[in-house]
Amino acid sequence: MKTLIDNALIEREMHNLEVTSLDDLSIRQLVSLVKTFEKESGEEFIHFEIGVPGLPASQVGIDAQKRALDEGVASVYPALEGEPKLKEAAAKFIRTIIGADITPSHCIPTVGSMQGAFASLMAIAALDQKKDTILYLDPGFPVQKTQADVLGIRREAFDIYNHRAERLAPKLEEYLSTGRIAAILYSNPNNPSWMCLTEDELRTIGELANKYAAVVIEDLAYLTMDFRKDVDPATGLPTQVSVTPYAKDYILMMSASKIFSYAGERIAVACISPHLFTRKSESLKARYGLPSFGNVFIHRLIYTLSSGVSHSAQMAMAEMLSQAADGIYNYREEVREYARRTDRIREILSRHGFHLVYDKDVDERLGSGFFFTIGYKDMKGGELLYNLLRCGVSGIVLSSTGSDYEGIRACSSAIKPHHYDLLDERLAMLEEIVKIN
Repeated sequence: MKTLIDNALIEREMHNLEVTSLDDLSIRQLVSLVKTFEKESGEEFIHFEIGVPGLPASQVGIDAQKRALDEGVASVYPALEGEPKLKEAAAKFIRTIIGADITPSHCIPTVGSMQGAFASLMAIAALDQKKDTILYLDPGFPVQKTQADVLGIRREAFDIYNHRAERLAPKLEEYLSTGRIAAILYSNPNNPSWMCLTEDELRTIGELANKYAAVVIEDLAYLTMDFRKDVDPATGLPTQVSVTPYAKDYILMMSASKIFSYAGERIAVACISPHLFTRKSESLKARYGLPSFGNVFIHRLIYTLSSGVSHSAQMAMAEMLSQAADGIYNYREEVREYARRTDRIREILSRHGFHLVYDKDVDERLGSGFFFTIGYKDMKGGELLYNLLRCGVSGIVLSSTGSDYEGIRACSSAIKPHHYDLLDERLAMLEEIVKIN
């Protein structure tokens, strides 16, 4: 059967990327692969592979950033610890949405949460020489494990799907009791499954982290994007449960990329708990010349990694956070569009025999949002991706996220109105391929 992309082209480009299996591709490698396929075939792809914002950047941020540039900030080095306006806005936003009382001085701007995670791992790895391992609650964002590999930090992981609710504590303790776990890292809502940890689960994580002196890294890239939850009736604002009431040592990574569609400016804030910020250790001092975590984070790591964060981008994020916390800017209604797209995509996929891989959130129906996971019959992830690519559809293999399950991570962000009919046609082509084979 004639397909949009020839097998020989797929094999040639995989060879050029020096990979033998689609399971081994990074997200960026896959993006490069698909661009080549589009260029050589002249066919537009359905892009499920990369989680870039599919909405215009927040006008609130753009206007604030323009004002800052007009006021001359481009000629001034930003403070390493961040501009006061952003630090205060971040603390106010966290206090309003999560309920955590974080001091503005402990809110540190980073060049996206990628830098926030990288600096966090570097500092945490030096806190206690006996603790040499990061525990990832999978499935997860693949590059966060790559960061540990680049830094030479040992890592462990388990797929949390089969260890929800009361099964989570014994599984966590299995790892924590070794005495080697320096930090626990997860995203909530989860990338890629869109599962959302409950308050009881977050209490379990926090209390066990305290028991075994581990740091919790909570990636809030999709903060308040669980659209099953209504706003707080008292304030009219969205809320989200967090590990913050339960853990002594935590870092919240809060990015502007998805909630404000501000990915191009690479701006985020790492909010460090008071206990961790002031925590001192001899091994930190031996490694970095300073004994306290907060000072190492700012004056050794942020300083040497980027010497601060774009001045004008900080002003943009400050305004977005401040207006959101005050109820002036309803960012959540803007990003709700992703849930609408996902609902429509999932209906088309279901008609063509696909199923959700991660389909339950403990005992609740899984919500719709930015990401979702799909499987087809009994196909392995790499085989499914190969056949989807032949039909002009891309995604990433779930095994790259640390998943125990076969399938594809899909993202609704790049979907445009004309793509729904196109997806229907492409999936019909896939069904024909499967029948012939």
